[in-house]
Amino acid sequence: MAEQKAPEAAPAAAPAPSSGGKPILFIGLAVINMLVVAGVGAMIYLNKKKQAAKPTIDQVIQGEATEQKQEQENPEFIGNLVPLDTFLVNLAGSRGQKLVKVDMQLEVNNGEVEKEIEAIKPKIRDIIIIILSSKTYAEVATEDGKNALRDEIRDKVNLFLTKGRIKRVYFTEFIYN
Repeated sequence: MAEQKAPEAAPAAAPAPSSGGKPILFIGLAVINMLVVAGVGAMIYLNKKKQAAKPTIDQVIQGEATEQKQEQENPEFIGNLVPLDTFLVNLAGSRGQKLVKVDMQLEVNNGEVEKEIEAIKPKIRDIIIIILSSKTYAEVATEDGKNALRDEIRDKVNLFLTKGRIKRVYFTEFIYN
């Protein structure tokens, strides 16, 4: 009888059958990979579409060139004018001995810019006061100095405008002592 019990213990060590979990894992990873690739592709496509809708630098330069060409064809045309309050400023290097009093108007290219200028008028006045107070008597006494001052004011103020541009700056009164 002892011989009969010994063979019964050996069959318990037989290997268990595989449940087939590895193919399901690989299929799941492949599906997730395809979804990620499709998502990245969609993001790239939408970004390219958005970039195509934005104007390029060449288009902006071409638009500005067209605008300048139109201005040159009719230089006598004056757009909308926005008057600014009087500026009374000490000139640089004069220790309070030299003053400049300036009235000016800004020529703009559309009505939206007028509203924007009215909204940020304190900021514009601050910029112009800083520019004027940095000039010496010798710089503003000549015609070339005044023209350079006009250009500097126009360029600095245009940096803050988003809805249009200032075409020209007109001095309606310019007094210095």
